[in-house]
Amino acid sequence: MTPRKLAAGNWKMNGLGESLAEIDALTLAYPAPACEVLICPPATLLSRMADRLADHPIAVGGQDCHPAASGAHTGDISAAMLQDAGADYVILGHSERRADHAETDAIVHAKTEAALAAGLGAVVCVGETEAQRDAGQTLEVIGTQLAGSLPEGMRAETLVVAYEPVWAIGTGRTPSLAEIAEVHDFMRSTLISRFGKAGEAMRLLYGGSVKPGNAAEIFAVSNVDGALVGGASLKATDFGAIIAALENA
Repeated sequence: MTPRKLAAGNWKMNGLGESLAEIDALTLAYPAPACEVLICPPATLLSRMADRLADHPIAVGGQDCHPAASGAHTGDISAAMLQDAGADYVILGHSERRADHAETDAIVHAKTEAALAAGLGAVVCVGETEAQRDAGQTLEVIGTQLAGSLPEGMRAETLVVAYEPVWAIGTGRTPSLAEIAEVHDFMRSTLISRFGKAGEAMRLLYGGSVKPGNAAEIFAVSNVDGALVGGASLKATDFGAIIAALENA
């Protein structure tokens, strides 16, 4: 069975205890969303958000994990710790992690294996920089990141791939619909070539300045199965409008 479309919110380094009021508003507006909804808050809110959503179908995720299960890694969080705190998923390989923490495809690969071992779904991010796009290297970069970041034997139930062009994250800029389609169609064919039927069902999200005003047209693009949303996921009204657009896609 093909997994439901997915609206995922990445709160990044935003949110205090008072921000959980937005979750309360979202659950009131969407008591039974037709698509899958995931919110990835900062680690300080993860357990409290999971408790808040214990009786609601909205899923909760982490924003990163360490490849090791435990050990002397001050300040890091293991996948098992995320799962213990109530997480269902974890975002891995986000461009901000790749850039700010020098994460390579090999590191993302190891973290993905750790997430799967802990029973978490992995949302693995790929995307090109503006310089790479201008040089005509977009598909080459995406192909390399997919090959290096994804372990063998991935299943549709446990892997989500998010395409986030680095130059569109938080800038208000988005690729054209044709550019999004080109990358998503390429990712689909690449995943099918590697994983067979599982690759046909793996959900492909678009991320990068997704807003209520452009969500519907993005969701109409071929092989776009949802979105990984940044700033617009912080407010229930904005994220709710994106959820509604996906429900109607």
